[in-house]
Amino acid sequence: MSRRVVITGIGVVAPGGVGTPAYWQRLLSGRSATRTITAFDPSGFRSRMAAECDFDPTAYGLTPQEIRRMDRTAQFAVVCTAECVADAGLAGGEVPATRVGVTVGSAVGATIKLESEYVVLSDGGRRWEVDPGYAVPHLYDYLVPSSLAAEVAWKVGAEGPVSVVSDGCTAGIDALGYAAQVIRCGDADVMIAGGTEAPIAPITVACFDAIKATSVHNDDPEHAHRPYDVSRNGFVLGEGAAMLVLEEYEHARRRGARVYAEIAGVATRANAFHMTGLQAEGREMAEAIRVALDQARIGADRVDWVSMHGTGTKQNDRHETSAIKRSLGPHAYRTPASSIKSMIGHSLGAVGALETAACALAITHGAVPPTANLHRQDPELDLDYVPLQAREHRVDVALNVGSGFGGFQSAMVLCRPEAVSR
Repeated sequence: MSRRVVITGIGVVAPGGVGTPAYWQRLLSGRSATRTITAFDPSGFRSRMAAECDFDPTAYGLTPQEIRRMDRTAQFAVVCTAECVADAGLAGGEVPATRVGVTVGSAVGATIKLESEYVVLSDGGRRWEVDPGYAVPHLYDYLVPSSLAAEVAWKVGAEGPVSVVSDGCTAGIDALGYAAQVIRCGDADVMIAGGTEAPIAPITVACFDAIKATSVHNDDPEHAHRPYDVSRNGFVLGEGAAMLVLEEYEHARRRGARVYAEIAGVATRANAFHMTGLQAEGREMAEAIRVALDQARIGADRVDWVSMHGTGTKQNDRHETSAIKRSLGPHAYRTPASSIKSMIGHSLGAVGALETAACALAITHGAVPPTANLHRQDPELDLDYVPLQAREHRVDVALNVGSGFGGFQSAMVLCRPEAVSR
């Protein structure tokens, strides 16, 4: 029998609150953390909003040298790692270092440092040939995504499998899925895994402006991200991270660890269709959901909540709504399906991990977060998107779905271990 994988620790840096308790309260509040961008002057951009983290690295124990060395993306991951390891009750040396691994998901890596260093090296973009004499010593670390996983591994002393997953907006789910597979196949007993992203920089905002993917409700930033609403016109960029402790089930039981949820099934598919376009039928996402449910040996009618991708673009909302109906059948109409991006924005490669954390917390606390800002549901979209207010609701099985540029479609099934016959 395949080894089972459970979540025993959660660490979060998110817009609206740092730390898992603050994150969960933000989600249950139904209040959005989006605002006009403060990280730089956004006045020249089409979309001028973001869901920013109020994050002071010194307040969370990072030294001046670590802050100088690490991009904000890595800082998020390291702070989350410290929280999730403490939350799991893992003392140093309790698990042999060679049985602990790391997998980090990120779409755009050290965007902030790469852009700011290019500005310096190119003299504000005036020089085509940059002067390397002005480069900081850590520039290579900003360029190579593996530095994110290395920083986390150094933090916990992990000497097992260490890797980065970078496949766009599904990277958070896929990194966790890969980490679970490492445990299932016996290469590790504990994996520190999740996603991290700090993309709020002029280059990122300009890219999404160019394809008109982000909202232009600049006059009302808090209510700009409106998944499934008839007035939606795109997502709001976000930042943040979630790192989770994944552990082999029997290993967790032997040490008396608290278990949030079991990762019972994970699958990813591609549409082989278009870099940014989605076909309305949602066949590829539906196939990923079917495979994940089959892997979990859980029927579609057992799903109690769907954590939706929910970007608030017309094509995505239609695509995933079709995929849920195609995969869950009539049960789709009885299943709450909401998007937390409406409150924390779209943090690209990190958001799938943040949504996975939300699934684990929903299973633990018996409540599902709402879709904020959903006042007038698009009549073409006919599921229960839990508008505006959180709902008390027993969740034994949660389904988390993600969609990313390049046509990636991922699904993860999480469950209460004792509630589902395995």
